[in-house]
Order: sequence, then structure tokens, then C-alpha cells
Amino acid sequence: MKLYPYTDVWESNDAHANFKADVTYYTVADPLPAVYELSQRTGIPVTCLIRYILAKYTTSNDALLAPDAPHLQLMEEEICPAEVGEAARLPA
Repeated sequence: MKLYPYTDVWESNDAHANFKADVTYYTVADPLPAVYELSQRTGIPVTCLIRYILAKYTTSNDALLAPDAPHLQLMEEEICPAEVGEAARLPA
């Protein structure tokens, strides 16, 4: 499996600029040697470890912090209006 580093150029007003910069920063290093070593030590196949790493990240709080994540938009649509309504009912 070949994983390529992300290299690109984007406008400073790109809505995903911070995320792209983060991807650029973290994809400089090749993670596969460490995954292969972990596979050797544990006996877990490399593909299973990669699936585990991806699943663990995408269900972690770090993934929740992505500002353009679709689930955050859903949370804003469903939760924020409720908070605004609740705040309106509180005494000033």
C-alpha cells in the first residue's frame, strides 16, 4: 500500500485551509513502517490495524473538532436552536 503525502496550494480564504494545512503537516511522515512494526509485534494484519486506526480516529473527539464535519452542521441545526430557545426562557 502506498500512502502519499498531501501537497497542495490553496487560497488563504479557503474554508478548509486549516484542515488542509493539518493534513499537509501530518502526511509528511510515512506511518506505514510503524504500522508494519506493530503488526509484526502483535500478529494483527496491517490492513486490520489501518482500519482500526481510521475507525478510532473518526469516532474520537479529535474528529469531532473538524470545523467542517457534517455531523457538526447537524448538531448546530438541531441543538443550537434549542439552546437559543432555552436561553430566551431564562430570566435576564
